[in-house]
Amino acid sequence: MSDEAIERAKEHFAKILEEQLERVERMKKGEELTDYSSLEPIIIGIVGGDGIGPFIAKEAQRILAFLLEEEKASGKIEFRVIEGLTIEKRAEVNKAIPDDVLEEIKKCHVILKGPTTTPRRGDPWPNIESANVAMRKELDLFANVRPVRIPKEEIDWMFFRENTEGAYVLGSCGIEVTEDLAVDFKVITSQGSERIIRAAFEYAEKNGINRVTIVTKANVVKTTDGKFLKIGQKIAEEYPEIECDDWYIDIMTAKLIDPKRRKQFRVMVLPNLYGDILTDEAAEMQGGVGTAGSANIGKGYSMFEAIHGSAPRMVKEGRAQFADPCSMIRAAAMLLRHIGYEERAKRLEMALDICGQFEKKLVITGRPGGATGAEIANYVMETIQQPDLEERWQKFHAEA
Repeated sequence: MSDEAIERAKEHFAKILEEQLERVERMKKGEELTDYSSLEPIIIGIVGGDGIGPFIAKEAQRILAFLLEEEKASGKIEFRVIEGLTIEKRAEVNKAIPDDVLEEIKKCHVILKGPTTTPRRGDPWPNIESANVAMRKELDLFANVRPVRIPKEEIDWMFFRENTEGAYVLGSCGIEVTEDLAVDFKVITSQGSERIIRAAFEYAEKNGINRVTIVTKANVVKTTDGKFLKIGQKIAEEYPEIECDDWYIDIMTAKLIDPKRRKQFRVMVLPNLYGDILTDEAAEMQGGVGTAGSANIGKGYSMFEAIHGSAPRMVKEGRAQFADPCSMIRAAAMLLRHIGYEERAKRLEMALDICGQFEKKLVITGRPGGATGAEIANYVMETIQQPDLEERWQKFHAEA
């Protein structure tokens, strides 16, 4: 029995290695970055997902359409609503992303995506792969970029989380060797590590930031994390004006909530799983995961999303209209900046800060009695239109 199990595990592992080596060869070929200024129209796909996803995606789309009204009217911007990335349809076809949905997604240049449900053992759904993980692999969205800003705490963090490797990329490819032994796999490549780490340093250099922090567990996970750290330290030599330090993920989670230390961090780059954990912690400090958006950047495609889950219980209890859309609206601001509308993105982010961290005119509870998603979006749009928006933001920032 054990010999047969070992041989079966060897075959399984060999297949994984073949697939990953093919991926390495594809990365070596490289790809040019999309030049959005040369596109007309820029096609923005709106993918609602499931659970509360369609509710909050709708509000974020409303704000995008409001800010891009002239471009939409002139044909420079086109919105396409893509249905079908629901857990029900994904379960029906037993795929992380149904083929027809993926085909429509690939016709767009950028995607604004709502949360999707990822089945786990014990759920009534088949054990299909995460739609997020699948989309990142299909579109090669290697950089998960997550900003967290808390002006009153003087916190301005930017996280660069590797998106296509680490523990998540093979999360559905583990094997139960026997009834007593289960093995999962983690993969790190030179090419994957280099492109995410270089993206972090390029961002720091472009924005006048003098510190990049590499986060791993290289003292214990010596081969994969060790490779990531070694490549990071080598790339750091190309940016002598930027200080590079490294921390282990366990102590980093502690230092992020240390008032004496946390303000010193600015740009952090880290493998997939660690990035997921640390950015959720950071978002909670900002006001909760419902306040944080993220970008998934590739060379050909980019996708922008909330960092939280689909909250199916809110739908089941009839509370979906009270879901806070600010995470999706933050993601929409990142989308605007990515396709070249820097000033409008800036105004949207300032409005979100004023509404969510300073004025707080609305009470957001996620339940009846609190503000609805539509009311929150209206509040943000009203704030954007104020002629003294920037002065108010600066005043609040100074007072904080």
